[in-house]
Amino acid sequence: MRTCLPKDNNQKELESMSDEYVRLFAELKEEEVIDMTRRRIEAGEDPLNILDDTREGMAVVGRRFADQEYFLPELILSGELLKECVEMVKPLLKSDDAGEKLGKRAKVVIGTVAGDIHDIGLNIVGFVLDVNGFEVVNLGVNVPPERFVEVVAEERPAIVGLSGFITVAFDAMRDTVEALENAGLREEIKIMIGGGQVDDDICRYAKADAYGRDAMAAVSLSSAWVGV
Repeated sequence: MRTCLPKDNNQKELESMSDEYVRLFAELKEEEVIDMTRRRIEAGEDPLNILDDTREGMAVVGRRFADQEYFLPELILSGELLKECVEMVKPLLKSDDAGEKLGKRAKVVIGTVAGDIHDIGLNIVGFVLDVNGFEVVNLGVNVPPERFVEVVAEERPAIVGLSGFITVAFDAMRDTVEALENAGLREEIKIMIGGGQVDDDICRYAKADAYGRDAMAAVSLSSAWVGV
C-alpha cells in the first residue's frame, strides 16, 4: 500500500514549475520555455523530469492539432522547440537509463508507394515521429515493393508506414504488404497506411494493421504498438 506523505515546500515548488513549463510549452512560448529550461538545469533538477515535461507539452500540442486548434505551422514550431530543449538537456544525461529515456523508441520505415510522388504528408509524418522519439528511415516517393522489402530486411524496423494520396496507390500498398508477406517479414512488423483518401475499407484492402488520418495519429499508433 502506498503511503501518502505530506509534500515539502521544495517538492511543491518543483511540481508548480513543472505544470507551468508544460503550459508554456503547449502555448509555444519559445523564449519562456528556453529560459525556464536553462533555469531548471542551473537549479540542478533531474534532467529526466525536464524531458518528461517536454514530452507532455508536445502531447498537448498534438491533441490541439487533432482538435484543429493548432495547424501545421504550430506543429512544426513545437517540434523545433522540442529539439531545442532536448539539445539543452542531452549533455546532462549520462547514465544508461537516461540514454534510453532520451533515445529513440523504435525504428519506423516510411515511404510513398510506387506510382505516387506526393511527399508533403510523408515528410510531416516523418518529422513528427522523429521529434516524438522514433528513429525514422524515410525512403521518399515512388518506392517499389522490392525496395521496402530490401530496407525492412536490412533495418528490421518495428513499424512500416505506407503513404499514398492518389487512388492508384491503393494497389501499390497492397502489393507492398504482399511482398513483405512473401519475404517472410510481415509477422515481424506493424503496418500503417495514410493519405488523403485512406479509410477503413482501404486499410482492409491493403491488408494493413491500421491507418492514420494525420501525423499525430501516426505517432499515437506507433506509440501504442511499441508499448509507450
